[in-house]
Parts: sequence; structure tokens; C-alpha cells
Amino acid sequence: MTTTKRHDEKIANMTFASVYPHYLTKVEKKNRTVEELTKVIEWLTGFNQKHQAILIEENVSFKDFFERANVNPNAKLITGTICGYRIENIENELTRKVRYLDKLVDELAKGKKMEKILRNS
Repeated sequence: MTTTKRHDEKIANMTFASVYPHYLTKVEKKNRTVEELTKVIEWLTGFNQKHQAILIEENVSFKDFFERANVNPNAKLITGTICGYRIENIENELTRKVRYLDKLVDELAKGKKMEKILRNS
């Protein structure tokens, strides 16, 4: 699926710090914990809790966030639709990675078991 250049640029320039509180609110509303959210983010990116806090403090863009990340090789197993886009068909690599993160947060909020969210790793 082709996203527009403007859409991809908007996502690239969005900061992790601006989105993280929304992720946290979303999962906590569904009785999931900050520790579970941290674990999901760490699984995808390799960033532990301390590193996530640093990235929030630094107010890094998603472009910088994913340039620094060590994306889990099993991330390609994340499929489905998020924000009207079929993840596996998103051509822009950065946009696809951000949507991977969005999808994992959605799965956490929907009550999926951690082993399924983390693709049995």
C-alpha cells in the first residue's frame, strides 16, 4: 500500500515523546501495565526502560528513534490493519515500523496474551 509522501514525512517527524503518553493511556484504560508496554516496545526496538526514558527526554523523532533501534527480526510477523493501512503492504519502511509499534500497542490494549504479541519469542 502506498502512503503519501506527506503522510510519511509527518510520521517521520512525529516524536516518540508525543505519542508515548497516548500509548500508555490506551493500555492502562484496558488494565494493562506500563511494564507490559515497556516490554512490547523493548521487544520491537531493543530499547529497555531506561533507554526509552532517555529517548522521551531527548524528544527524538520517529525517524531518529527507529534509526537507533535494533528492530526485532520477527517484526515482519506483525500483520493486520492499523489506522486504515494493511501493515504488511506499507511500502515506506519507517512508516511500516511505526505502524508495527501501533499494532503491538493495540494488541496489548485488546488483551492479547504477551506471548502472542511478542510473536512467541
